[in-house]
Amino acid sequence: MRERLDYVKLVPRRVLDAGSGPPGRALGRRYPAAGVIAFDFALAMLRAGKKKLFERNPPKAVCGDFARLPFASASIDLVWSNMALHWLADPIAALREFHRVLAVDGLLMFSTLGPDTLAELRAAAGPGRVHPFVDMHDLGDMLVAAGFAEPVMDAERITLVYADGAALLADLRASGQTSARADRARGLAGRRFRAALDAGLAAQMREGKLPVSFEVVYGHAWRAPARRAANRTEDGRSIVQFERRR
Repeated sequence: MRERLDYVKLVPRRVLDAGSGPPGRALGRRYPAAGVIAFDFALAMLRAGKKKLFERNPPKAVCGDFARLPFASASIDLVWSNMALHWLADPIAALREFHRVLAVDGLLMFSTLGPDTLAELRAAAGPGRVHPFVDMHDLGDMLVAAGFAEPVMDAERITLVYADGAALLADLRASGQTSARADRARGLAGRRFRAALDAGLAAQMREGKLPVSFEVVYGHAWRAPARRAANRTEDGRSIVQFERRR
């Protein structure tokens, strides 16, 4: 994502790192004159970022909800969201908020996970146990519905190889990648489910290793100037014209 910024002629005054986790420094180093806001739902993640003594342009940490951003409209020039949108059951509310806070000609750039992610785990555990990821084309439609212009979407597929199913589960657990499904089972699954899960993953091993799929979706879009139709007022009301009959 950072490499793609090389092709964008944008000099932002404020940058919103939406879903930052522990506040990073990469955006501040790239845009030293911009104010960078590290925004995340998890307060503990924001507190995990350590500010260095005499650090130039450190990010400002703000805790909140994507669907209710505590920022004024048209106050942000670049919204950056790396691997965060897939935690939301319905990203459209967040995309509308991103559009609201972006200034005219501001840019949204994001990455997230697509539906082919963890296909092997889904096959072994059942579809109700694995988070459902939004399709790339549906995300593009959401961008248009949220008011964005010129959306560009693409994806790449990455295969990670694990020693076995236990290694996969340990990696997901260590990185905090649990299911965010609203309808997920809340209780313990039990030994019978774990045995079936291990057997299902073991059946998918190839040459003594377990390949696991990840679909990474990238997107960017712009906040275009509002267009007023010829038959509407600035606040969107329709203009009805009456002609006198001769």
